[in-house]
Amino acid sequence: MKKRLLLLWLAGCLSTTLFAQKKYEANWASIDSRPVPGWFEDAKFGIFIHWGLFSVPAFGPTARDGVGIYDRYAEWYWKKWSDPTAKSYPVFQKFHERVYGPNVKYPDFVEGFKAELFNPDEWAKVFEQSGAKYVVLTSKHHEGFTLWPSAQSWNWNAVDVGPHRDLAGDLIKSVKDKGLRMGYYYSLYEWFNPLYKENVNRYVDEHMIPQLKDLVTRYKPDIVWTDGEWDHPSDVWKSTEFLAWLYNESPVKEEVVVNDRWGKETRAKHGGFFTTEYELVHSDNSESMKFSRPWEECRGIGSSFGYNRVELLEDYSSSADVIHILIEKVSRGGNLLLNIGPTADGRIPVIMQQRLKDMGDWMKVNSEAIYGTRAWDKAPAFKKGNKLFFTRKGNDLYAIATEWTDQLVMDGISPKKVTLLGYNGTIKATGKGGKWTITAPAVTPSTIPCQYAWVYKLEAAVK
Repeated sequence: MKKRLLLLWLAGCLSTTLFAQKKYEANWASIDSRPVPGWFEDAKFGIFIHWGLFSVPAFGPTARDGVGIYDRYAEWYWKKWSDPTAKSYPVFQKFHERVYGPNVKYPDFVEGFKAELFNPDEWAKVFEQSGAKYVVLTSKHHEGFTLWPSAQSWNWNAVDVGPHRDLAGDLIKSVKDKGLRMGYYYSLYEWFNPLYKENVNRYVDEHMIPQLKDLVTRYKPDIVWTDGEWDHPSDVWKSTEFLAWLYNESPVKEEVVVNDRWGKETRAKHGGFFTTEYELVHSDNSESMKFSRPWEECRGIGSSFGYNRVELLEDYSSSADVIHILIEKVSRGGNLLLNIGPTADGRIPVIMQQRLKDMGDWMKVNSEAIYGTRAWDKAPAFKKGNKLFFTRKGNDLYAIATEWTDQLVMDGISPKKVTLLGYNGTIKATGKGGKWTITAPAVTPSTIPCQYAWVYKLEAAVK
């Protein structure tokens, strides 16, 4: 008996030694040594949500106004309407004067931000059915208004004013009840916070860091997605100090994932996963999108993150577009964080719901070619206009065709079996010496497995 107890004690000590968490220090060398938790790279598809006071005017320029994509963000309403040097200032200024007049100030929009139709269970159902595995909500955008009862934003949060409701807390409960992971976007800076403008060090110590820690300890998010970092280097934001706390002491230290927006010098260099935005990459690798860490593309279904009431159908990506974007990013080793912009009263616009439903219908057939896959290192070099993409899971390859063709010819493979996901018939595949030809089956509207893109599974195709 004593011998058995001794062995159990030794086994426990060994287990503790093997699995004890590394102590991370407040410097980038140490912080960057933490691996990105594997669940993130396996998830592949997430939903971004931009929701706040900017959802009341819900206005931004479009391509018809002759401005670039990064000038069309409706969530930047307060800043662009207030900055005469901004390229899109005339468009915002003209709209505000015509619709609201000179006496309406941005904080007055809180009276229209009621979220009276917000049903977090319905939102979570939409997200689940889309095939997304995680959700990221704007807890606070650059306007400084928080969607939870933050003590640092007294009378400038969704519980004290406006909806009088903990929007961030209600949504995370519903999302996690569906088995999805959820986190929060958080803007490090605030455009017009007097403390930030007067004394950034006090702002960081007294406002930003306490607010971030409250968000983490209160809701235990799976993701901390920061932004608004470009005004200062990471040492001013005390980013490594916060991340050391997050990784060592916080209640989510084991599983939490963070991005790379922690200082003006950090994108695609430091932090957790790297980020792109409408394919903008803050480094010299935009063509290849080959990163040393897991990465994620974020973008809207339209050309804005916040809801823009003046966008027309032509401003929205089609269902085929968003599915093809997902395929492209995943085939290149990334994730897609696809944004929706809810209305001020708490509805997900129907056109956005429709796009997400079509993605979910496609994923029901083809999800094994997306979740848990990695880029194939021998895939043909990516070029704009590609119609054939590859993902890999173990020794299996998935050839994803975004255009239905009678034959696909592929090099460098030797599959033991070829099937078309969602199709019950036999697929003709012939090859020799690593060059294979796959013949598409004759299908009818009742036998074609899905729309928009089709996946051939090549079993044991690579070694």
